[in-house]
Amino acid sequence: MLTVSVTVDGMKKVSFAEFGGPDVLHLVDAEEPHAGPDQVRIAVRAAGVNPADWRVREGQRLGAHPVELPSGVGLDASGVVDEVGEGVEGVEVGDHVFGEGASTYAEFAVLSAWARMPEGLTFEEAAGYPSVVETALRIIREVGVQSGQTLLVSGASGGVGSAVLQIARDRGITVIGTAGAANQEYLRSLGALATTYGEGWVERVRRLGRIDAALDLAGSGVIRELVELTGDPQKVISIADLDAPDLGVRFSGVAGSVPAALAEAVSLISRKKLHIPVEKSYTLAEAAAAHIDSQAGHTRGRRVIVV
Repeated sequence: MLTVSVTVDGMKKVSFAEFGGPDVLHLVDAEEPHAGPDQVRIAVRAAGVNPADWRVREGQRLGAHPVELPSGVGLDASGVVDEVGEGVEGVEVGDHVFGEGASTYAEFAVLSAWARMPEGLTFEEAAGYPSVVETALRIIREVGVQSGQTLLVSGASGGVGSAVLQIARDRGITVIGTAGAANQEYLRSLGALATTYGEGWVERVRRLGRIDAALDLAGSGVIRELVELTGDPQKVISIADLDAPDLGVRFSGVAGSVPAALAEAVSLISRKKLHIPVEKSYTLAEAAAAHIDSQAGHTRGRRVIVV
């Protein structure tokens, strides 16, 4: 059973005491965290919902630190700084920031990496960027695709896909994206050549061009086909299929939103080269529903929890 601690200096947070399905998530009373050295604490306004969140909840190993139970949930958040840790410079109480930390599905969270929110961005929008942009930048770098080449993105309409398409196009890379029929126009609006997945998708992709590199963002069992299309397992990376290494394909897991990635996100957003829409928002009490929807896939952009 989940132990609920109620304190005077308390807050609400989403927590789980055992690994399992969405029903293990509970909104509980908890002690407030406090900023340590090189950290800031924020009053959370919104938290990003990432596939990594429900994968960790299920007990999957993603290359991150071991999970101690009971555990909070969430990596990304936006909010208002209300504590500044020792050694932190360039940010003050009251600043609006977005970034990466731990247990961000909560009223207060500590961030280990952050940046000031770009002008015109809402808290709800900002919460959807940190891990997504870090992942997109990392896997584009790791797969080695260059300007003038063509990148295939399988499962391209979600948060990471939305970021990959726009970042790649900004770098002069041609992008082919696969997604459901309902998201074809969305992919085209981001500058991609779009086609549907399902029977015959490999031939449809071939008709669109030669593939230099490919990314699997959905984990829908397409690794063999991506290797076939690129001709080299080293030119394929998955962030969703834990069995990818069995086929010689690298699995790139959770790395965290390093400051350089957040700075790049600010630059792209400010130059109007990156926009990730929020498809749906949830309350803290609806965290389980957010995970159910995230696991179902077919997302266009991001899902966030609003505090």
